[in-house]
Amino acid sequence: MVRQLEVDASTGLARTLAVFRTHGRMDMAFGGTVHPGGASFAITGLCGARTSALSGLLVRSGHGLGGKSLVLGRPASVLSYAQARGITHVYDHAVRQESLETVVSLPVVVDGVPRLVIYVGNRTQVGLGDRWLDGFAPLLSRLARDLAVDDEVRRRMALLQPPAEAPALSRDDLRDIARELADLTGRVEDDALRARLEAVSSRLAATNPARRADAPRLSPRELDVLTQVAAGCSNLQAAENLGLLPNTVKFYLKTAMRKLQAGNRVQAITAARAAGLIR
Repeated sequence: MVRQLEVDASTGLARTLAVFRTHGRMDMAFGGTVHPGGASFAITGLCGARTSALSGLLVRSGHGLGGKSLVLGRPASVLSYAQARGITHVYDHAVRQESLETVVSLPVVVDGVPRLVIYVGNRTQVGLGDRWLDGFAPLLSRLARDLAVDDEVRRRMALLQPPAEAPALSRDDLRDIARELADLTGRVEDDALRARLEAVSSRLAATNPARRADAPRLSPRELDVLTQVAAGCSNLQAAENLGLLPNTVKFYLKTAMRKLQAGNRVQAITAARAAGLIR
């Protein structure tokens, strides 16, 4: 099973590198985010390092193994880094201090543009077949998908900050953006990124606290359950708090979602807040 990954913060990159290192059964993993324009990236994360030789190293496009994969937009590998042909050796001094032999560079590509480069390396020479390399495809796809989602969130959030001369967004505009974010949240598998999206959706929905005249009629129990879920409770926690059975909570949540025309619990919370039914 592919573990959930996050690449937003330094702790997220460290966790991602640990996953790649374990998945490949390699001695070390390291990498960094590609700079705007794609001309270079700095190594900002290390996992399994013995020294700090690679930390902060600036890798330029076309230079070394990582620079080669940055140009190609696909993985590149060498059996013995120091003796490898087909790459420049401007970074040998740093690689040598870590005693790395077999190294693989894995670019994370979004819409044809490399956004992140992750290396995995071993201190002894190991033969790596296509099947081993293909095993990283789900991890790379997950990272690319999460980066694309994060890009879309930033784009939509930018709509909330129009130029001073532009007209302010109406409440309907904000509700529409909140609904789109809620829909996007339901598609995200990364827990940390989903939590960020839920928080943004909640903030937007809270901009219209007054109950709308056309708000759907929910029963008191449906409202109770939605309030618990909106507070971050699981079905089991909501059941304990309300003195109900978990299946009963699930039933009320399902009927509330139907009335709110929501496809998931995040959309239901967003719709209920936008309608002024809950805070």
